[in-house]
Amino acid sequence: MAQMLQYAATGRRKTSVARVRLMPGEGKVVVNQTPLAEYFGKKTLEMIVKQPLVLTDTESRFDVIAKVHGGGITGQAGAIRLGIARALLKADAEMRPLLKRAGFLTRDPRMKERKKYGLKGARRAPQFSKR
Repeated sequence: MAQMLQYAATGRRKTSVARVRLMPGEGKVVVNQTPLAEYFGKKTLEMIVKQPLVLTDTESRFDVIAKVHGGGITGQAGAIRLGIARALLKADAEMRPLLKRAGFLTRDPRMKERKKYGLKGARRAPQFSKR
């Protein structure tokens, strides 16, 4: 039996981690065994996830299967986008300049800042009173 051709990649954003598989198909996107529209429920998040496919004009060439956990829905959408972009690179290295220029290959380094001792939050100090 022949192994079905597929490209796998990992994407991360904030505390979200997405494992993405790209397979030849007709353009279905499934996130955690749920269709994309059902999982996210917002058109903007659907658009973010599909950006690399739309940019490279491969929307109807690949099916996307993503498993994502951690973080919120926006972080998860960003993680899936990075995973798709990295998997597209494995499928065709010629797409690199296009994806790089759009910023889809850059991992967003912004994370939640830790709470410091003596403060109420990361930077929020207790209320000051002279008396």
